[in-house]
Amino acid sequence: MRQLPQGYREIKRIDLMSNRKEAILVNILALGILCGMAALGFAICPPFTNLFLGIQTIINTILLLVSILLYMVLHELIHGILMKGFSGVKPRYGFTGLYAYAGSDALFGRRQYLMIAFAPVVLLGAVLAVLNIRFYESWFWFFYIIQIVNISGAAGDIYVGAQIVRAQNAVLIRDTGTGMTLYSNR
Repeated sequence: MRQLPQGYREIKRIDLMSNRKEAILVNILALGILCGMAALGFAICPPFTNLFLGIQTIINTILLLVSILLYMVLHELIHGILMKGFSGVKPRYGFTGLYAYAGSDALFGRRQYLMIAFAPVVLLGAVLAVLNIRFYESWFWFFYIIQIVNISGAAGDIYVGAQIVRAQNAVLIRDTGTGMTLYSNR
């Protein structure tokens, strides 16, 4: 659905690009998650070797950075696939310099949007958790760093999800990628 049904009005606008207070809040949340997960990682799997700067370390670092970029693309693709699946409207993808995003002109119901918001972090998080367990002694930190990016990078999704959970059941959401508007008929 693209058109707002009669009787609905805007009840909240979320724009992390122009609302400095919300942007700072989301970035503090992301930093807190990052620090907490890093501490947990050191408790679960202390590094097995000393850090040695050599060609293999450089190759592994490049591989990690490429993997993080791939993860970011997959994360946004999952958002977009669900947006398209629920609405039939082709999503838009972009990068603002701070955030990668998927957006749509469609309106989504509460339940649909919560699935759109949390599917990437849950699906990719489960895959990364399995990889962490499978490669515990050899590649734990490689996959765990991507998991940290997964969960801390979803701070915006977590923030938006919390806003939607607090809204009425009849809420409709339009997510343009860089901004979100909630509408209600109450």
